[in-house]
Amino acid sequence: MIRMAWVAAWVLGMAIAANAAPIQLRRGVGVHEWLNWSPVEDDGSYRWPPYRSEKEWRAGHRPLTDWPDGDAFARIRSMGFDFVRLSVDPGPLLASEGVKRQQALDILAAAVDRVTSTGLKVVFDLHGVTQVPAYSMETIYDGADSEGVAGYREMVVAVATMLVKIGTDKVALEPYNEPAYYPCDSSGSDDWQRIMADTVRDIRAVSSELTIVATGACGGSIAGLVNLTPGFDDPNLYYNFHMYEPHSFTHQRPDGTGAFASGLPWPANSSTPEKVTETLKAQMDAAGLSPVEQVMNMVAAREAIARYFEHNWGPSQLEASIRQAVDWAEAHGIPSRRLFMGEFGAILMSADGRMGAFDADRLRYLTAVRQQAERFAIPWSVWEFSNPYGMTVIRPEGPAVPDQEMLRALGLP
Repeated sequence: MIRMAWVAAWVLGMAIAANAAPIQLRRGVGVHEWLNWSPVEDDGSYRWPPYRSEKEWRAGHRPLTDWPDGDAFARIRSMGFDFVRLSVDPGPLLASEGVKRQQALDILAAAVDRVTSTGLKVVFDLHGVTQVPAYSMETIYDGADSEGVAGYREMVVAVATMLVKIGTDKVALEPYNEPAYYPCDSSGSDDWQRIMADTVRDIRAVSSELTIVATGACGGSIAGLVNLTPGFDDPNLYYNFHMYEPHSFTHQRPDGTGAFASGLPWPANSSTPEKVTETLKAQMDAAGLSPVEQVMNMVAAREAIARYFEHNWGPSQLEASIRQAVDWAEAHGIPSRRLFMGEFGAILMSADGRMGAFDADRLRYLTAVRQQAERFAIPWSVWEFSNPYGMTVIRPEGPAVPDQEMLRALGLP
């Protein structure tokens, strides 16, 4: 009788596992400025209670009067997004315990409830930053058996417990953002493999139903993903990669103050090195750079321009990059719909021309990346909803209204 009951329970468990799936995600947008970079006091400690209010977030880089009346997250939903990738500074959680940690968790739970109340799902992205070094991502880089990793994993369990109470049909947990374990091939140690596998097991001890977003090392890139061995896989798991390829196009910005690095085209064969150089010189003239400053800037710029055109970046290279992730998934019996393109985007050219891509090139790039992901049924999250740095769905200056052409590039109504 006992054996029959055990068999029945096993069969039921297998049936549940067979029907299990992660929460459905299709088209998302990152919200980074709200709960990341939690404010700090003059002595470098976190302000307590931690995290910005929604009002503080919206007033951070523009007047509150720029924002239209109504609910910002309802507007995100109305744009056609079905989820938000909500990046959260884990520092205050790592810096606290007991009652104080619970206070921080309660604030975060209220924030997630706030977003999901509009019908959006949430990918809860623990997104370590550097402002308080003792609680930055540096804490996990001493190896899988380090105290820093043990403390971080214990914090992840607390977050998972909080999210399960909100509802596993509404949220997913992404415990690490762009982990910097290198090199980007199999010659490195197995520390990241162990950390990711152990963290998945930690979360599964809390819930078998909570969707997990796992990631490879090497800054969360495709190269890092394909070196991950998903022996910890289960049906409620996504595999994340970030798509900023080529970085020379998506992140056109100079190293030094007063320098220029902008105007690379997409695709590369839509222009020439000579045209890019000519345009860059005209922008430096308009900015009043001296002949000496222009010469110094062009020494570095010409090398970057030549390298970009030499690689002749275009749709075929994008397809080949994303195909690496798809092939990795297929090799491990994972459907491509359980891949997750957690970030992609490109910097829009600044008003003075010092950085970024022309809008037409940026829009072509976003369209191409989005279409490649959707070709393989890969859900995606664009970077990001609102920031002052040129990678934003909301116009960076003036009224905080959507960039309609960007929405069209993302295939949104």
